[in-house]
Amino acid sequence: MISRYLESGSTYSGDIDELILWILVIVGFWFLLAQGVFIGLIVKYTAKPGVKAKYVTGEDPKEKRWVAWPHYATLVFDVIILAAAIRVWTHVKIETPPVDETVRVIAQQWAWTFVHAGPDGKLDTDDDIRLVDEMHVELGKTYGFELTSRDVLHSFSVPVFRLKQDVIPGRIIKGWFKPTLLGQFDIQCTEICGIGHALMPGRIFVEDHDTHQTWMKAASPVAAAGAPAPATGGTK
Repeated sequence: MISRYLESGSTYSGDIDELILWILVIVGFWFLLAQGVFIGLIVKYTAKPGVKAKYVTGEDPKEKRWVAWPHYATLVFDVIILAAAIRVWTHVKIETPPVDETVRVIAQQWAWTFVHAGPDGKLDTDDDIRLVDEMHVELGKTYGFELTSRDVLHSFSVPVFRLKQDVIPGRIIKGWFKPTLLGQFDIQCTEICGIGHALMPGRIFVEDHDTHQTWMKAASPVAAAGAPAPATGGTK
């Protein structure tokens, strides 16, 4: 189960993973270094019989540098992390690529409603496909999404895409993703939205072209309405 969340399933999930890894390495390095120095000083300056303790004011420049130099070094690494974060943020949130299709995502206590464009590729037409807790997309297509909420704050999260976006009542929030991995994956609400918050999972189905087209034709209400009546079978 954990391995499914570690899979990289969108074009920008690798960038986000790399950013998190760099933060882990940088923060981990300074944490281990600080703890090492701290423990080392405790061991070195443990009280010993016959040795008087020294009162250190920290005003000597030689003493100050043990605080000042690490401080400047951590500021440099903070700037590096900030620059990397802005680069990823710009790629995911600002530089929206042209989308092949748009899906409307409606959150409510406690379910997701997904409105897919039907065979005509446009929303708000007769062949729109509405599903509860199921989202179907095609591998390699760039999808835009429109998030709305019918009641309270929710948060639309697809862990395999490294996608997480709050859903705010009264607003339409847009975003995008491009799936790169076939399969079925979890959709979660990651904002506590009431007593049924834990019962608000969904599934996203990433399908190849033929499978997706077959699903779309079968799920379209226009196609279903125009389907011929089933044969009664047998002859008299």
